[in-house]
Amino acid sequence: MNKLILNDCHKKTIKDICDSFGNKPGELINVLHKTQEHFGYLPEEVQNEVAVNLNMPLAKVYGVVSFYTFFTMTPKGKYPISICMGTACFVRGAEKIVEAVEKELNIKVGGVTEDGKFSVDCLRCIGACGLAPVMMIGGKVHGRLEPGMIKGILDSYE
Repeated sequence: MNKLILNDCHKKTIKDICDSFGNKPGELINVLHKTQEHFGYLPEEVQNEVAVNLNMPLAKVYGVVSFYTFFTMTPKGKYPISICMGTACFVRGAEKIVEAVEKELNIKVGGVTEDGKFSVDCLRCIGACGLAPVMMIGGKVHGRLEPGMIKGILDSYE
């Protein structure tokens, strides 16, 4: 994977985000949320710039980024797909949904399509157990899924 080269504009954006939280180390999670919102992910170069601005070790920033599953160090697609693997979804066939998505997009979980349109991840629970099995694309929840529905859903994002 190519390294992200931070230009002065990127560094200013990170500085502005850190400044908006008073450059307080106790605001690290909030700073990371805002920074990820802007860049879409938190590669090492971005983490380092956050560490510099908050005057803390890079290892501490990395520890938080790697601990919380909300944060990601790899870029996501324009339409990130999250497939629920919680108990209700799993029992109702989430594995078959994962297989259908992987087959349709020709990528595995954790991957991004070549055109950068979709990325696929699994998570433990979306909180829509009554609609199981469920997946989210961006912020939209798709429920009561069957493998045969996947192509049509993905095509609607074309």
